[in-house]
Formats: sequence, structure tokens, C-alpha cells
Amino acid sequence: MGQKVSPIGLRIGINKDWNSTWYADKKTFAANLKEDQDVKNFLMKKYKACSISKITIERTEGKLVINIFTAKPGMIIGTKGAGIENIKKDVQKLIRPVKLLLVNVKEIKKPDLDAQLVAESIAAQLEKRVAAKRALKQAAERIMKAGAKGCKVQVAGVLAKANEQSQVEKQFRGSVPLHTLRADIDYGEAAAYTLIGKIGVKCWIYKGEILGKRSSDKKGGQE
Repeated sequence: MGQKVSPIGLRIGINKDWNSTWYADKKTFAANLKEDQDVKNFLMKKYKACSISKITIERTEGKLVINIFTAKPGMIIGTKGAGIENIKKDVQKLIRPVKLLLVNVKEIKKPDLDAQLVAESIAAQLEKRVAAKRALKQAAERIMKAGAKGCKVQVAGVLAKANEQSQVEKQFRGSVPLHTLRADIDYGEAAAYTLIGKIGVKCWIYKGEILGKRSSDKKGGQE
């Protein structure tokens, strides 16, 4: 059997960064790790309909910064920032007291180029009984129209009631060089829960090669 490696994990430190950025000693490392997971799980569950791609957490002494990347920032921010204040109140119940808690909501301007959002979109279609081939084909076409250089979308599971055996359906477009470390590959996965059973969805999007330093390393650079 082949050994599968996450395209994002393989590129951390090269053209990808950690979703949690902080340093801790042995006494506080486990507590910080659990807090990060609790916060991410809570926000992902509560704001599931807000198309959240990822949540990053930054810690410094007495300060905690939560960055929420979403395609629908207005739904999270709310009227006059009321949503942000609600998030702060909820998060403070899950973490140890900090001097300063900041919540930043960052907009994803091209959702069709975000692998996680594409995977979740396919999963939502499968749950609405859309045919797997059709959902994959439409997703691949949208990704390429958005400006990607290549993509691969895949579903695996029992796709038809008539055939109870597990199947795998794939759609390829362009090139997806997974072994090229300088390649900017976005990866996302989701699960669709249907009447037949659970269907796994995976998505790889190739956006081109990154040469030199990451844009986030440049002075004043933003994601």
C-alpha cells in the first residue's frame, strides 16, 4: 500500500505555515494544545453555515489572536461587530484568562480556489442526493475557471444504493505536482453523511509555483 502524506503537512516551513503559532514549555504545552482544539471545534460547529475554511491561533505573553478565514465574513461579524463580541464571550469560557483577546475575520475572496470550501460544497451536494459524477465535474470546472493551474477532486464510499460496494470517483484538470515542494497546493477534505452511508471527499488545488519567500514573510505582507 502507498503511504499517503498530507500536501499541507509536507510543505510546512517551505510555503505553508502552522495553523497554531506559539511556544510553550512542558507544563503548559498540553493545555494550550487542548484549548486551541476546543476553540476551533466550537467555532467550526457553531458557524458551520458561514463557509469557514480554517482558523489560525497566535499566542504571545498575555495575548491570544484568533484569525477566522471565511467566504461569508458578514454572517460572522454581525451588525456593528456584535458577532465578534459574542465570539469573544464564548471563547473566554473555553480558555484560561488572558489580558488581551483579539478576533480577526478575514475574507476569502475566491472560494472556488479554497480546497476546504470546495470539498465541503461537494459534500453538501452529495447530502442533497446530487450525483457524485455531476458534483465533481461541476466543482472541477469552477476551480479551473477561478484561475487554478490544476485540480483533483475525489469521493469515496457507497455512491449508489444499487451497488453496496465502496467506489471511488475522481476528476482531474490540468496538473497537480504533489511531489514538487515549491508548488502551492491547497488541500481540503470533508465528509457527506447520506442515507446509504458516509462518503469521504478530498480536493487538491494547484495554484502555481512559489519562488523565493512567502508573501506572509514580506514586510507588510498580508494573506
